[in-house]
Amino acid sequence: MDLSPPFHPLAIDVREGTKGCALQLLVGCEMGEISVTSLREEGSAGLQATLVNYLIAQARSVEASVDRAVAALLGKNERLAGEVFFNEPRINELEIVIDEHAIRMLRQGGLLETDFRLIVATLKVNNDLERMGDLAVNLSERTISLCAMGAAEAPAGLDALAGSVRAMVSKSLGALIYRNADLAIQVLESDDTVDRSCDLLFDALLAGIANHPAKTAPNLQYVLASRHLERIADHATNIAEDILFWVRGLEVRHGRGRQLETRTERAALASE
Repeated sequence: MDLSPPFHPLAIDVREGTKGCALQLLVGCEMGEISVTSLREEGSAGLQATLVNYLIAQARSVEASVDRAVAALLGKNERLAGEVFFNEPRINELEIVIDEHAIRMLRQGGLLETDFRLIVATLKVNNDLERMGDLAVNLSERTISLCAMGAAEAPAGLDALAGSVRAMVSKSLGALIYRNADLAIQVLESDDTVDRSCDLLFDALLAGIANHPAKTAPNLQYVLASRHLERIADHATNIAEDILFWVRGLEVRHGRGRQLETRTERAALASE
């Protein structure tokens, strides 16, 4: 899935060796240096575009970390796992920049309802993205531990769970980049399936520990890895919920999405 969006020309300028800008950050993987124009020179539309583009850059960087961490786990690739650690400082730094920029927008006043929804969603999505980056690091730590144990066999069902989680991450970040409510809804629909798959894998690993004590150490690493994957999926779900709030003004947390769906179905039946 191609997640390359059109960037706002005033908000982010990507090129090698840019100097003399108000703020310079290294964002994402192999993207080069990103310069950001002085916030004071931008109007409200420019501030909004910059905030969105910061969030998109963060989403790309986090998705790259998650993809590397999952691939490293499935392939027991220690080198690939190590690359995830190098990306973590970039994610942490941009989290702070996004929060500060959102606060600047709040201070300027005169915001529309859509601006407020954007800012609230951004602050929440930003936190979820940073946590996903942390979980990618945790997954990489599990991979490094497993590599040190030698020939530890991966449990059945791990590939399928990892594939489902990666799909949820890709769709949730696609929903963010393209402001696509349909993709966000698909993420919400996948959440229960991933939870069930994770529970089945968890039970199988615990049974393996009980039946084969010699495999306790690697199986414990896979137990932790499965929980990291489940938490990544949870954060992807949170992002999808926040996208629906931003794009459509819908509050779908804590089962409200199902309630809304039920009301919509009842209204459709009543109109027939």
